[in-house]
Amino acid sequence: MKIAYFDCFAGAGGDMIAAAMLDAGLDFEFLRKQLATLGIKNFDIKLTQTKRAGLRAVSFTPAFKEDKHHRNLKDITEIISNSKIHNKAKETAIAIFNKLAAAEALVHNKDLQEIHFHEVGALDSIVDIVSASIGMVALEIEKVYCSTLSIGGGTIKCAHGILPVPGPATAELLKGVPTVGGPIDKELLTPTAAAILTTIVSQFGVLPEMKIEKIGYGAGSLESEKFPNVLRLIIGQSVCENAANTDSVCLMEANSDDVTGEIVGFVTEKLFESNALDVFTTPIYMKHNRPAVKISVICKIEDVPQIEEILFTEGLTFGIRKQILQRSKLQRDFAKVATEFGEIKIKTGSLNGRIVTAKPEFSDCAAAAKKHKVAVKTVIQTAVAEYKKRQKPVCSS
Repeated sequence: MKIAYFDCFAGAGGDMIAAAMLDAGLDFEFLRKQLATLGIKNFDIKLTQTKRAGLRAVSFTPAFKEDKHHRNLKDITEIISNSKIHNKAKETAIAIFNKLAAAEALVHNKDLQEIHFHEVGALDSIVDIVSASIGMVALEIEKVYCSTLSIGGGTIKCAHGILPVPGPATAELLKGVPTVGGPIDKELLTPTAAAILTTIVSQFGVLPEMKIEKIGYGAGSLESEKFPNVLRLIIGQSVCENAANTDSVCLMEANSDDVTGEIVGFVTEKLFESNALDVFTTPIYMKHNRPAVKISVICKIEDVPQIEEILFTEGLTFGIRKQILQRSKLQRDFAKVATEFGEIKIKTGSLNGRIVTAKPEFSDCAAAAKKHKVAVKTVIQTAVAEYKKRQKPVCSS
């Protein structure tokens, strides 16, 4: 499977995304011919070799006469629909603009079709979004990953006045997406880029396991000797055949030498109720050889704030360590088997369409054991035996 990873350590702009794709192998003349079918008059694109803080990159610039027309979603959809670009690229580009319009409509409390895009609807943004959509198809990218998004800081001047970074629409687009402020007080993530990335990216987090084939660098407009304003695009083949079942999670750890077992149990239940994927404890010794417990929590990245709040407010620790990890998962499913002790649910795990493990649900087995006054191990063994009669042999149970 061909995958792509956008490394947004210096933010992202629509032009940076298109430039990175071109640097990574998207044919410039092919893109120019495709864009010509949009029907934009007196229009061209330029690709320039440049440097940012000594790092080689390419700059992508649409060139046309000044355009001050404020287009709405219907206008833009018609421009894209009437073009001759690939149908999949059309669908992607329209989906990006729909997401952008929805964000603008929400922050301005207007109907979707009432939104006029101002800067975002300018021709250069249309070109950026359509170019990225064409690039996805032409580069044959099947799945897109992305790093945490650097958004910058400070303020920006736009059609609505001076606003803090990120702007309202950008902030709306970033809901549920891992972001970080800085590293400088400039707008590093544009609304156009936020809309593109939140539409095409399947997973945000660390670089996935892959065999790197191509790397592209797209230059932003900010020039600084100390700050490389570039977007890096890495394209390659996934080395994990089960790539469709990988994701990124956060591992949070805290040490506590002043907590009872009852409190740990209470907090563990509370963490699971707040969407923790797993919670486990490890006995440790801290300074002065004090016995303590290390509490480890695995959770989805978007659930980090609420998990963090529980660990702090319950008085377990003064500090939490966090790291983003990539996780590979089997495809999970459930089956039911009829046994002499009643119906038991079986959880199965599949790899590439083949069941490789099966395990009875303990809660079902425990309930059946109590009801029939037998050992829970007997129920488990019976359920496994019945399942194996119905299925092809599994690798483990």
